[in-house]
Amino acid sequence: MPIVVDIDVMLARRKMSVGALAERVGITPANLAVLKNGRAKAVRFTTLEALCEALDCQPGDLIRWEPDPATRPRSG
Repeated sequence: MPIVVDIDVMLARRKMSVGALAERVGITPANLAVLKNGRAKAVRFTTLEALCEALDCQPGDLIRWEPDPATRPRSG
């Protein structure tokens, strides 16, 4: 999947548990796990804003795009 979710990286940097973050953001730990593990199909901006506020970070610290090697044109 070209969109990579790095919530676990920010959790480690902030020494925060999934449960504590879920409580601060106002979502269930199960829903946070879906997002954290890259299985979410979408994220609301309000949720992203709450994650950034709780983790004191920017959206780009939580999600990033990586090209899919299977779809990249080969050179040569």
